[in-house]
Amino acid sequence: MAETFVQNTDDVVRFLTDQHNLIKDLFDEVLGASGTEAREEAFADLRQLLAVHETAEEMVLHPRARATLDGGDEIVDARLEEEHQAKQVLSQLEKMDVGSAEFIDALTEFRDLVLEHAAHEEAEEFGALQQELSAADLKRMVGAVQAAESIAPTHPHAGVESAKANFALGPFASMLDRARDLIGAAFK
Repeated sequence: MAETFVQNTDDVVRFLTDQHNLIKDLFDEVLGASGTEAREEAFADLRQLLAVHETAEEMVLHPRARATLDGGDEIVDARLEEEHQAKQVLSQLEKMDVGSAEFIDALTEFRDLVLEHAAHEEAEEFGALQQELSAADLKRMVGAVQAAESIAPTHPHAGVESAKANFALGPFASMLDRARDLIGAAFK
């Protein structure tokens, strides 16, 4: 599993931005892997980090942005649409042969979409929340994000992009995903 721990736990914006940087590094690791086994491991780490990171944003950050920011609904709706599309692509990537040129091409396009999504979050949500919320609120939200990540599904589930859907379906999906990961690891 990819380590989701980042150094800064005093500010949710810095915490999530650090995770964006880790995601970028994992894309580079997958694309630069020297063999199929290394690529599979790096992709599993990337997939899992993307799944838990997005779930935490959907459960904690986006609801706060809706409630706090001027135009928050429009900002969050656009990010949720991007996340839905990303989950669909990530699900397709999971089914592909990671050793194929087709996988590399698809992953390269996916990386560009994910990095664009992260840039939108950082520009439209993160900065505005950092300006609107107190340091104490930003620190409290780190704990909420970490809690959400600890129970989040480890595979993408397109159609589960709202806080309500994640609270209702997330724990069941997480349990199944984590069992799937453990069983799959036994056959490697």
